[in-house]
Amino acid sequence: MFRLAHITDPHVGPLPRPKLRQLLSKRATGFVNWHRGRGRHHDMGLLADLVADLRLQDCDHIACTGDLCNIGLPDEWETSRIFLEALGTADSVSFVPGNHDAYVRGSLEGLLAACGAWTSGEDDRAGVFPYLRRRGPIALIGLSSAIPTKPFAATGRVGPPQIEIAEKLLRALATESDPPFRVVMIHHPPHPGGARPGRELKDAEAFTAMIARAGAELILHGHNHVGSVAFVEGPNGAIPIVGAPSASARSIREHHRASYYLYDIIRDGGRFIVTAAERGLTAEGTIGPLRPLTLLPA
Repeated sequence: MFRLAHITDPHVGPLPRPKLRQLLSKRATGFVNWHRGRGRHHDMGLLADLVADLRLQDCDHIACTGDLCNIGLPDEWETSRIFLEALGTADSVSFVPGNHDAYVRGSLEGLLAACGAWTSGEDDRAGVFPYLRRRGPIALIGLSSAIPTKPFAATGRVGPPQIEIAEKLLRALATESDPPFRVVMIHHPPHPGGARPGRELKDAEAFTAMIARAGAELILHGHNHVGSVAFVEGPNGAIPIVGAPSASARSIREHHRASYYLYDIIRDGGRFIVTAAERGLTAEGTIGPLRPLTLLPA
């Protein structure tokens, strides 16, 4: 059995004090939003408890799908690296960035300079997307949908080059004599209608068309801060697209509370059997098991 954990959108705080010149951009609105309430919504004590619980689950690998940062300040890059180190070594944790990691021009490059080791693929290049990582019976394909946007927008884009390379990787993996369990990691919900206008993946149709041709076994994302399961058709049937809540969210709404997902993947002859479950903040305020996930369409 191979155990994979999925955690996303930690929005690591506290927010550093920016210099005035750093607020002469989209960062100004993000800074105000953080102090008006976003900072209280993202609870760092809760995040620490969640990570501590995750570390007890005997995971073989951890997938982190973005938004380590809040407004892309240089001081956030170091706290992001510290957070990833708390999750695990660069060999045991795979990361893809989110829109908050690319908040303004230059933010993503700064973050990847600090955290690129967690994106290093089989070719040993760090910060190059898509990347391929092989761990036991699974293959992780990490894509970046993180792009700078205008104020009040949080859209993403993968772009034709990434889609083309990802398709080649997925097809090649499927033709191996002992094909791995292919996991695609991306920050934005990658299917049409997966996020509301202004927050969507701009090339979701192109992405899902590629998946329909090449296939995958599981697609993981974040961004919406809510637990969700959707499906896209692949060459061999429906492929689950799973979004997890923010790992630091203290919310009264059940599927918005901080949590992470666990996938137990077992090879059974020529197929894989997968069971999935959620652990996180319970209604009683503790960290524990929440619910199983159904990865088959109704």
